[in-house]
Amino acid sequence: MIRVVVDTNVLVSALIKAHGAEAFVLSLVAEKTLSWCASPSILAEYGAVLGRRKFVHLSETYVTALLKLAGEAELVTPSFVLKESPHEPDNRFLECAEAATADYLVTGNLRHFPTQWKKTRIVNARQLLQAVNK
Repeated sequence: MIRVVVDTNVLVSALIKAHGAEAFVLSLVAEKTLSWCASPSILAEYGAVLGRRKFVHLSETYVTALLKLAGEAELVTPSFVLKESPHEPDNRFLECAEAATADYLVTGNLRHFPTQWKKTRIVNARQLLQAVNK
């Protein structure tokens, strides 16, 4: 099974645009086509970001369902701290990807990441869908 780490901005995009590539990635996770990997710090970020006042307009039902799905992700606990990304919170995603030996890290902010980290390819949702459908 393809192992993925999902950046928080992908969750926000999926909630805003229900028929976009990001939402489709999450539907593949829900169908167990993709294996979602997360760490405790990533789960905490998901909750903190989706709980921000600026996202109060998002459907509480969908936010709750999405956080429940995230809670079912394979939990990994990195035993190291990286300082690779200039955007410090993004290091948590690189750490998780490495610890989980993820195939892909899916993000909407490719500029914050290298194109690859160890064995993990860094892609946006559309690129992941293209890779999965090959």
